Amino acid sequence: MNPESLSYIFLSAFLINNFVLAMFLGLCPFVGVSAKRDTAFNMSLATTFVMFVSSTSAYGINLVLTAFDLEFLRLISYIALIASSVQLVEMVLKKFSPALFRALGIFLPLITTNCAILGVALFQTSREYDFLQSVSFSLGAGAGFGLAIVLMAGLREKLELSNLP
Repeated sequence: MNPESLSYIFLSAFLINNFVLAMFLGLCPFVGVSAKRDTAFNMSLATTFVMFVSSTSAYGINLVLTAFDLEFLRLISYIALIASSVQLVEMVLKKFSPALFRALGIFLPLITTNCAILGVALFQTSREYDFLQSVSFSLGAGAGFGLAIVLMAGLREKLELSNLP
């Protein structure tokens, strides 16, 4: 399989170089929201959406910063971009799903400080991915985060209901 193919990049971010399980990025929401599967699944969807929006926007921002020789502004630009994306998710959830908004609680604003999201933007920039590769990488990373958090939530629910000696 070609290392630059979209499927290779997706699978690499999803399973092989999973941000939570292999790189230990994004552990705060991973531990905090993994008590129930439904909440964990919804958190993974919100995080994946923010990763997708941030990564694709970071690709465009990087093109502009590189064109004007302003690469030193990359980190602060990405942080502002991630904060804006999280605010967008928060407004949409508050409007269309107040129950989910309340269920995610304090962990929704914590997506802003989720280092996995910043890591996705920075890794895809440093690896010089094109637009489609950036999309594949962000969706793979989000799916990997979702897999890890939902599996952990399932384990925690099972342990909570089991009779331990």
